[in-house]
Amino acid sequence: MTQPQLSVVIIGGGIGGLFAANALIVHGFKVTVYEQAPALAEVGAGVFLTPNSVRQLQRVGLGDQVEGRGARVGAGSHYFRHDGAPIAPVQVTDSAGWNATFGMHRADMVEILAGTLPPGVVCTGHRGTGFEQTDEIARVTFDNGAIAEADVVIAADGIHSELRRFAAPPSRPVFHGSVAYRGVLSHRRIPHWPTDRWQMWLGKGKHFLSFPVRSGELINYVGFVPADAEMKESWSAPGDPDVLRREFEGWDPRIGALLSQVDKTFRWALYDREPLPTWTRGRLTLLGDAAHPMLPHLGQGANQSIEDGMALATILARARRATVPAALSAYERLRRERVAAVQRGARENGMRYDSSYADLGVRDAEIAAHAAFRRRLYDHDVVPEAQAAAASLG
Repeated sequence: MTQPQLSVVIIGGGIGGLFAANALIVHGFKVTVYEQAPALAEVGAGVFLTPNSVRQLQRVGLGDQVEGRGARVGAGSHYFRHDGAPIAPVQVTDSAGWNATFGMHRADMVEILAGTLPPGVVCTGHRGTGFEQTDEIARVTFDNGAIAEADVVIAADGIHSELRRFAAPPSRPVFHGSVAYRGVLSHRRIPHWPTDRWQMWLGKGKHFLSFPVRSGELINYVGFVPADAEMKESWSAPGDPDVLRREFEGWDPRIGALLSQVDKTFRWALYDREPLPTWTRGRLTLLGDAAHPMLPHLGQGANQSIEDGMALATILARARRATVPAALSAYERLRRERVAAVQRGARENGMRYDSSYADLGVRDAEIAAHAAFRRRLYDHDVVPEAQAAAASLG
């Protein structure tokens, strides 16, 4: 007898939630995504896609769009000291030499993920605030009075998730004393800037990153600087371009040339959380930043949320309505250890990037050796593991 189609409600219309919707629909689920904003949108900034997530985007039929609208970064990618002295090349391929590493504009990524979903899948203007469940069904309530019921609820609503409290014990975001100034510049304003590479400059307590997005039409930049006090985590708090320029005075003149063209920037305080002891309760589970917010120093936030979505869809594909809680627990067991390692790795890499070393020679050696870690990170394919986890459910 054919199993009835399972229904899934996803709370959060960011990259993680939208990718999960694509992966679940490919596997035959009935999916609805609820986003609190009045429209799907992202601030003008970049996201870095690496081979471990690009292979999942290819599996759901989005590889060509990523390649067409992204900007592939290649062998010229490099780390530098703050004055421009070279440190080491950046690892941009997996162990097989597959270069599937792209700079993407966040708005383009959201548009790609949302654009392939059937009409009516995404409902904006819905902020999920309440949750309850029985053995048979899960129910989300929204601040506008709406109610949604489903076999599965996925909270993909970010670091300040409203639904996390229904699946995990209370925890506070950890502020790491740094702020990222971020934005994009038209390549026409800095025509000599390379459009085929990821570049980072490292200095005491600060670092500066750039990579191309939108097929090289735009250059994404991020300046990481110390913060005096905790600030609310935000993708879109306005920043002062003059303050940003002063932070990098005396650095490599290339940075000064780029920042001289900046007339608008956004400021983002850096938070993560300690790994949660549990993500799942019954028919509710967490995904992406709701489960494991991480610092950006490995460029893995979006990539790990994409891995989450594919793992979840793969495991749920073997589930029945009665076995959904067991399937969600299997997903959590599969993912928690890997993402906790990436969270720790991002913290450790931040210390390298901000030159928290008495001997910079040691720091530079670690930066060079870190290529091996990135190869292992990029080699990972979540699908075979997820298939094994699903098979173990019987």
